[in-house]
Amino acid sequence: MAAVQVGFIGLGVMGRPMALRLVGAGTPLVVWNRTAAPAEALRVAGAEVAAGPAEVFARADVVFLMLADGTAVDAVLGRGTPDFGPRVTGRVVVTMGTTSPGYSRALEGDVRAAGGRYVEAPVSGSRVPAEQGRLVAMVAGEEAAVDSVRPLLAPMCHEAFRCGPAPGALLMKLAVNLFLITQVTGFTEAFHFAERQGLDRRLFLDVVAAGPLASGVSRMKAPKLLTGDFAVQAAALDVLKNNRLIADAARASGLASPLLDTCHALFEETVALGHAGADMVAVLHALEARSDAGDADAADDGAAA
Repeated sequence: MAAVQVGFIGLGVMGRPMALRLVGAGTPLVVWNRTAAPAEALRVAGAEVAAGPAEVFARADVVFLMLADGTAVDAVLGRGTPDFGPRVTGRVVVTMGTTSPGYSRALEGDVRAAGGRYVEAPVSGSRVPAEQGRLVAMVAGEEAAVDSVRPLLAPMCHEAFRCGPAPGALLMKLAVNLFLITQVTGFTEAFHFAERQGLDRRLFLDVVAAGPLASGVSRMKAPKLLTGDFAVQAAALDVLKNNRLIADAARASGLASPLLDTCHALFEETVALGHAGADMVAVLHALEARSDAGDADAADDGAAA
């Protein structure tokens, strides 16, 4: 039986290490990225680099899309143009980025109407787990299509959970991201509190690491906070985008999300302060700015008195 030909489009912070994992596992892979430089590492590793999205679809049976948003997905699919049908007909389209559930539901309808199959496979994890093949996938879609994709996820993901029909996987991803965003923001705020109270920052992190609050996330973010390392694992701008998607889904269902709403404001401030491309622990800058503003207000009140 011939090997399944696989395409991968989108070689950003997450997509590049994911695609490298596929190549390393011997998956026949053809890739494309909007900017050429990230594809060179894939070429060196043994992947074939396409001239454009049309070539990827022409050569692949299954195409993974790890793209920033629905606009980018529509562009590579040629959705709304005569290119759409030829690209998706007879192929499995796998969206791995995070979009709104409503967008995904509509896209699935269009792909199936054009004679293709559609799978949602968003992942939980950041750059380091992507490099290690330790992502967690959530998959949704028609059962046979999901079955065809799951073996291909193995080099990238150590777990893949079935989430029923689309958009079940995206809703699950949004729930997971709500926990992640509030957890990292809370951890960063606690670090900020300890620092401003004059505590030994390393000792604070050691206490957390020794107790029941320790987690894979805290172990990954602790050294970044301690050393002021804001090199991206999960970018603040991406966190803000995900925050908005979760908030929109919550509002559409009439759900309260008070913790998320506070995080939303903090990440808006983080991005406005110029840290869009920094790791999500750069929310520390927003917390520091609020504290410094409070100190200034207190000083002004004291002077006025």
